[in-house]
Amino acid sequence: MTPADYLASHSSDLVRLLQQLVRLRTVNPPGENYGEITTLLATTLRDLGLQVRRVPVPRALQKRTQPDLLDHPRYNVIAFWDAGAKKTVHFNAHFDVVPVSGEWKHGSPFSGTVDRGWIYGRGTSDMKGAIASIIFALKALRATGAKPNFNIEVSFTADEETDSTLGTGWVTAHGRLKADYAIVGEGGEGDGVCCGHNGVVWLNVRVHGRAAHGSTPEQGVNALEKMSALVLALDEYKRILAKKTFRTPDGQLRTPTLNIGGVFAPGEGGKINTVPAAASFSIDRRILPVETVAVAERDLRAFLKKAAARIPDCRITIEKVSDNHSCFRDPATPFADALRASVARVRRRPAHFCVSTGFNDMHFFANVLRLPTLGYGPGGQNYHAVDERAKVQDLVEAATIYTDLLTTFAG
Repeated sequence: MTPADYLASHSSDLVRLLQQLVRLRTVNPPGENYGEITTLLATTLRDLGLQVRRVPVPRALQKRTQPDLLDHPRYNVIAFWDAGAKKTVHFNAHFDVVPVSGEWKHGSPFSGTVDRGWIYGRGTSDMKGAIASIIFALKALRATGAKPNFNIEVSFTADEETDSTLGTGWVTAHGRLKADYAIVGEGGEGDGVCCGHNGVVWLNVRVHGRAAHGSTPEQGVNALEKMSALVLALDEYKRILAKKTFRTPDGQLRTPTLNIGGVFAPGEGGKINTVPAAASFSIDRRILPVETVAVAERDLRAFLKKAAARIPDCRITIEKVSDNHSCFRDPATPFADALRASVARVRRRPAHFCVSTGFNDMHFFANVLRLPTLGYGPGGQNYHAVDERAKVQDLVEAATIYTDLLTTFAG
């Protein structure tokens, strides 16, 4: 029996594992049930014969970076299969998921219900499905006695849905990894192999006004009105961004984007008959692979300050929320060609290289560790939305692609 045959006949076992993972509510923030899910993952990998470390992030580090979340300790899982090879392929996926809202087709967002070939639940597509596919790829190799051409290293990590600092960021800095190549289980899916992704800068802009009675608004400074003028001024910045371009390997022409006000709020003491003394809004500035976080943030801050200066009585404070670096690697390499060939072979159609509009943890391996890094996983539908789901066939195919790569690529 080949690994592909094993996976085709054990899809129900893969689904059961994913259901276990989905039913553990690892919502971040705050970072629920990290201890429980990493215990399950560590046990599952040990049962497959891997050397496993379930590593707690030092409390002192979490206190510095997440002082409000000390009741939710962070853990990461690192595992190694020594196949006696000269080189090592690393597989990475995160186990945290975003919060839920809305009414779901099957009731609980954490049901893991299977319906017409799809498995539903928060995390199925982003990205516990990839965890299940990685584990079952390893299980198929073990069960069939197929020897991989590489040693295999795995990391299942925390906090990708916030900033990855205590997840993949911590693992790549302190995990004593042995990898020569890396595959992150998202960014690419279907017929697309991801060779890069956008980055992001998140800012919060506070606008300072002066309160007054609603019957005498001329005695105050209306922070909402000033904020509105500043938001309108950002249309000019969008036109500036539209002049920056990047062409992906599959021919798409990308420009940076600016999303304003995903989070916006009044200040304290707001009342219908009070001139608002404060208002705030967020900015999500996506960064192309040919840009840097530092330059993008500097230019955006400078524009905001100049725009505010042109608006009478508009005083602002700009706060950094977070950032994430972009990355891109030329796919004209044997490793990239091998993964694309595996995708094409398993899916029986041509595959191509792509660049993700979102960000993920690829940049830690590509930029920090300087490894040849690609993104590929089972993907799904409705990421971060109601009725998130993954297709069972795609979960099996992703696992099959991993085994195909490990047994055909010579390195």
